[in-house]
Amino acid sequence: MKRPATGSLLGLALGDALGFPTEFDDVPSILAKCGPWREMELPRPAYITDDTQMTLALARALTTAAERGLCGPERFAHLARREFVAWNQSPDNNRAPGTTCIRACELLADEGRAWRDASRLHSKGCGANMRVAPLGLLPGTDDEVRAGAAQLQSALTHGHPTALAASDLTAYAVRLLARGAEPMGLVGLLRSYALENRTRYREAWLGDLWTRAQASSPERFIAHGWDECLAVLERLTGALRHANPETDPCLATGEGWIAEEALATGLLCFLMFVDEPVTALRRAACTSGDSDSIACLAGAFAGAHLGAGAWPAEWAERVEHRDELLAFGALWDA
Repeated sequence: MKRPATGSLLGLALGDALGFPTEFDDVPSILAKCGPWREMELPRPAYITDDTQMTLALARALTTAAERGLCGPERFAHLARREFVAWNQSPDNNRAPGTTCIRACELLADEGRAWRDASRLHSKGCGANMRVAPLGLLPGTDDEVRAGAAQLQSALTHGHPTALAASDLTAYAVRLLARGAEPMGLVGLLRSYALENRTRYREAWLGDLWTRAQASSPERFIAHGWDECLAVLERLTGALRHANPETDPCLATGEGWIAEEALATGLLCFLMFVDEPVTALRRAACTSGDSDSIACLAGAFAGAHLGAGAWPAEWAERVEHRDELLAFGALWDA
C-alpha cells in the first residue's frame, strides 16, 4: 500500500530537518560543514522548523473542519486563523520563523479584525506554500475546495497574488502525485492548470482582498500571480532539459525565498531524482537559498509520489513530531 499522505508528511518534515542546519549558508560552506552532499545525514536530534510547525497547524485546522463534512470559506478561515495564532503564541515558535507570518499572526490575534485586514498584501514569501501540502492530501475534498482553501490559507498571512497562485499550484502538485500522476508530465499539468485559472478570482474564498491591493480588477490582481508562476515554470522546464545534479539548483530556478521560486526549485530537486527520494532531499538541503523550505517541498512531492516506503526507517523514526505526522498520515491514507 502506497500511503501517499504518510509519505508526503514524513518527507516534508525530513526535508525540513535536513535543511534546517544549512539554511542561510552557501554551498561551499555547507560542503565544508557536512561533507559531500550525497552523503548528508539527518541531524541528531532531527529538529524541524516553522515550515513543519505551520504544516501541522494547517493539518489540525483541516481535521477539525472535516468533522462537519465539506468546509466553507468562513469556517475554514476561522479554524486556520485560530491555529496560526496559536502557533505564533507558542513557546515552541523559536525556529527562525518568517517576519511576514509573525506580523500577520499578531494582527490575526485581534478577533475583531477581518482576516483580510491582517494579510500582508506585498509579501510573496514562501511561508504560505511550504505549509499547504495537507490540502493536496486531505481525502474527500474536491478541486474547487482544495484550490479555494489553498489560496485562503495563504492569504491569511501572504496576500500577494503570486503567493496565492503558488500555494494553489503546490497543493495541486501534491494531489496529482498522490493520485499517481506521472512525474515527468507534472510540469505540463501545472502549466495547463495555471493557464486555465489565470484570470479566475475565487471571490467566495478571498472576498474583497483584491481591493486592498489597489488592483484595477480582481482578474488583473490574480493574473499577476499566475503569470509569475508561469514564468518560473518555463525556467523549470529549461532547467530540467539541461539538469546537472552537481550544480546548485538555485542557480536555475531561484533561491526559494519567494513562493514561486520555492515551488520551482523544490520541484527541480524532486524531478532530478524521481526514484531517489533521499538524494532529492540531500540535493535540496545543499543549496544556496532557503534550504529547509526547498527540501521541505521536495520531500512533500517525493513522498506523495512514492508513499511512506520512500524514507529510511531510521530517519522516519527520529524526526521531531513523528507521532503527529504519522497520525495525520494514517487518518488521510485510510
